[in-house]
Amino acid sequence: MNNSLKIIFFVRTSVMLALLVFSGHIMAQKTETEAVSGKQKNEISDKLKWSERMALTLMNRHPQSYMIDDAKNPHWDYVHGLVLYAFEELNKQKKEPKYAAYIKGYADDLIDGEGNIKTYEPDTYNIDNITAGRLLFDLYKKTNDKRYLTAMQTLRRQLENQPRTASGGFWHKKIYPNQMWLDGLYMGEPFYAQYTAVFENGKFFDDIAKQFELIQMHATDKKTGLLYHAWDESKAMPWANKETGVSPNFWSRSIGWYVMALVDVLDYFPKEHPKRKELIAYLNAVSNALIKFQDKKSGMWYQVTDMGSRKGNYLESSGTAMFAYAFAKGVNKGYLPKKFKNFANKAFDGLTSQSIVIDSKGEVELTNACAVAGLGGNPYRDGSYEYYINERKKNNDPKATGPFILAALELNR
Repeated sequence: MNNSLKIIFFVRTSVMLALLVFSGHIMAQKTETEAVSGKQKNEISDKLKWSERMALTLMNRHPQSYMIDDAKNPHWDYVHGLVLYAFEELNKQKKEPKYAAYIKGYADDLIDGEGNIKTYEPDTYNIDNITAGRLLFDLYKKTNDKRYLTAMQTLRRQLENQPRTASGGFWHKKIYPNQMWLDGLYMGEPFYAQYTAVFENGKFFDDIAKQFELIQMHATDKKTGLLYHAWDESKAMPWANKETGVSPNFWSRSIGWYVMALVDVLDYFPKEHPKRKELIAYLNAVSNALIKFQDKKSGMWYQVTDMGSRKGNYLESSGTAMFAYAFAKGVNKGYLPKKFKNFANKAFDGLTSQSIVIDSKGEVELTNACAVAGLGGNPYRDGSYEYYINERKKNNDPKATGPFILAALELNR
């Protein structure tokens, strides 16, 4: 081979090697980026704890966190707040970049450069809109990005101006005047408690406690100790009892929202605050009522809490997961007697044996979760037994998967 050919061969070889190295570098970067963003499929081993198995399942099925509720486009919603709060709690233990990126991805998809929250409509005064704001405290603390602070301030303004009942309770939505729903206590109060603790020197703890006091006073059934789904202070709604204002039935998930709200709000109440003991007393009262209705065989709770033997009722996953979480956290934090850890473990056993299906990829399917339930509206929802048992079910509904992760973490399962 003459010198010219040697030079050409050398140049070509060098270029090809350089291209191979560059291509490998790009592929490595792509793999790393996808792993962090959640776009790369995660392997799910049965040796992992249930919290990670569920979290990785959700990431595989919903590569972008705004897709958690099967959404095609990003929207600000309470289910994302619930599930991604569970991811936050998981990440506190695991410190995995992909979990942190999954949470941050939702905030960055929804909050623009000025701190405006896309799709958020403040004029609706929907208390559901507050929940996802819980994700912003940690993001702001870590990044000092003012967008997150601006968004939190926006949500705080909603609470400041939220319409209230005559006795001071937040309306559930502007379209539901004078109504407090158990759901709303979870939607608004944990954010409110954290915000007033972090930014307001705890100035509004009494107002937060007031929300629970009103529900405890007006929505509790004296016979069972359970709480009705909602209370209409005006007693004007067709579903409202004309003497008490309460809705007709006990819906397990609504009570689940309530007990989760209590254990999460108590994270921020100082030990010396006079209302703290009251909140712990409420948690004990409703928890003691709930264990009387835990299904002895499965450890789960029925969709309509007190009617397990009635035709059409079913063992429901989201309410059961919520109770398991609240009981376990209540014991871990010292709010509830230790016996409640046994009830929580029994509930979790029920979920894993009765409601969980594992597919061929190791992904977790949580079945028998009520997709949605409410009161009033159009079409009209009357709160009857038949209404609750006939609402559709959805596998891996976010209202079940989020509490399932949280329960698994508290129980170390």
